This record gives sequence, C-alpha cells and structure tokens, in this order.
Amino acid sequence: MKTCLECGDKVVGREDKKFCHDGCRACYNNKLNKDSTNFMRNINNKLRRNYRILSELNTKGKSKTTRTKLLTKGFDFEFFTNLLETKRGSTYYFVYDQGYLFIDPDSFILLKKDC
Repeated sequence: MKTCLECGDKVVGREDKKFCHDGCRACYNNKLNKDSTNFMRNINNKLRRNYRILSELNTKGKSKTTRTKLLTKGFDFEFFTNLLETKRGSTYYFVYDQGYLFIDPDSFILLKKDC
C-alpha cells in the first residue's frame, strides 16, 4: 500500500498517485518551491513599488524629479526590468513602461514608453 508523500496517510486510486488529496499535493509542492517563490515574490514586490513611485511622479508622460524624492518614497535603483541605450549613448532604465534617465547625480528625467 502506498502512502501520501505529505501526510503519510494511505493513498487510494491510480497506481501512480502520490498524494491522498489535492490539499496534500498543494502543501507538498508549496514547501518544495518555497525558497524560489519567496525570492521571486520579494523581487516582484520591489519592482511593483518602483513602478508605483515612477507612475505617481510621472503623470504626464514626461517629467523631471530628484534622487531625494525617489529615495524618500522608497525607490530602489537596483531593480528595473530593462535598459534602453540611445544612439547618443544615454541609458534609460525602465520598470515595465515607466523609465528614468540620469541627468546628473541628483536629477532624473522620467518618461512613459508608448507600448
């Protein structure tokens, strides 16, 4: 007789069945993927926060802001989704469709990319 990989109860049904019910299967897989899921969740939360901050400061599609404003709101410059390098050599950092360009150490241009 086979036993459930999660709780150890008897498994009834198909020959290749590993769990006694869906709850045990879900619990087992959640435990198995916990570390990678938490890692991804934390990164996605940082990206969402950065996106929210850029969207709040850039309501017209293009604007300027300061490093101080971004940092005060909790912006994390290490988390962005993609880069866009222009022919002039400028690098725009994007969080999905909201981007920023360093003008000088304390000034930024914010822009929203048309999708």
